[in-house]
Amino acid sequence: MDRFKGKIVLVTGGNRNTGLDIVQKFVEEGAKVYMCGSSPESTEKGAAELKKRGCADVRSIPCNVVDIAQVKQLFDIIEKESGRLDILVNNAAHQGIGKPFVEMDPDYVMEVLGVNVRGGFQVTQQAVNRFFLKQKERGVVVFLSSNTAQRAIRNRTAYCASKGAINSMVRSIALDLGPLGIRVNACAPGYIYTERWDSLAEEKKARRRLNCPLRKEASGRDIANVVTFLASPESGNMTGEIVTCDAGCSCQHMPEDVDL
Repeated sequence: MDRFKGKIVLVTGGNRNTGLDIVQKFVEEGAKVYMCGSSPESTEKGAAELKKRGCADVRSIPCNVVDIAQVKQLFDIIEKESGRLDILVNNAAHQGIGKPFVEMDPDYVMEVLGVNVRGGFQVTQQAVNRFFLKQKERGVVVFLSSNTAQRAIRNRTAYCASKGAINSMVRSIALDLGPLGIRVNACAPGYIYTERWDSLAEEKKARRRLNCPLRKEASGRDIANVVTFLASPESGNMTGEIVTCDAGCSCQHMPEDVDL
């Protein structure tokens, strides 16, 4: 398939885990992709992995999305090299792991919100003002949210709050930009197989899978398939939508091994 032949795509946080799969999927379907990680080292590592996967048409640029100067510099490079941007995928994220509410420092909360909310806001605003509003063929924005925006998990207050904010931001931006022909949607995954899963005991993996009616976690490719659908003309009548991809986890009240 060449759904994105000739398209210019930016994927933030495209240097690892699901981000790599999203970049790869766009490249396979004909796009030229700009990918950024938060540091030169992480971006270089991601670029090396993409090269191993045969993704030649990828430009890797370090960018901390919280730093507006770095964000503007990223868009300067895209403008100079490509002159346009068709699709933005806001995948950069702070995982906000392992901080109980009673011990959580407010500065840590702002750190998580900074990456997940402010970062996505800043990158989207730059994409819209510098490219999408000036192009005859208006752009598309896809955010990565999470099913934790609706169903909280323990010790992740900052993370869950940030994903809830993303969902509200997606709907609000979609409302503002819809009349201008710009679509904004989000993919909300549940469990995803990432490098963190390798450190989990098999018993814990099995227990997590029991939370999902399909009895499996998503692969990065599963998420990439949803993201590229939302970025494609096939979803041309969708905006302001949060599309959940969590193997049915969100539709279940209790796992089957919980006796009510």
